[in-house]
Amino acid sequence: MKSKKIIIELSTYIDAPIERCFNLARSIDLHLDSMAQTGEQAVAGRTTGLMELGETVTWRAKHFGVWQTLTSKITEYSYPNYFTDEMVRGAFKSFRHEHLFYAVGDQTVMKDIFIFESPYGILGRWANSLFLGNYMSRLLEKRNGVIKQAAESPAN
Repeated sequence: MKSKKIIIELSTYIDAPIERCFNLARSIDLHLDSMAQTGEQAVAGRTTGLMELGETVTWRAKHFGVWQTLTSKITEYSYPNYFTDEMVRGAFKSFRHEHLFYAVGDQTVMKDIFIFESPYGILGRWANSLFLGNYMSRLLEKRNGVIKQAAESPAN
């Protein structure tokens, strides 16, 4: 049986300029803040600052009680409209995260398209339907909330 990819699409409306939203979305430091509950660390590649085209970052975090390591790379980039990061190495069979930004008046619409495929055939599909799809959606929603809060903050 062919493995099935999960697609998560989220749109977040932010009262801030597109450039600010784009930069915050590619900030390693803000990503770490948004994933504090997982103990996430950037352990190799670019470990601080703003990700650029062709750069990699290796993350180490605890998910479901197990420490995991995942390396992703920025494979597409057009400031300030979109960038894409894709898994190079990690627990998924594959993942691709498209970050799209649209200026709408004084707001920015930040759209995520997160596509992943779990390993282990039927067991992976079972995990997707029982909990992994919802878990990944919640992580993205939390991350987007942190980006929104930072972008709308007068301090930024």
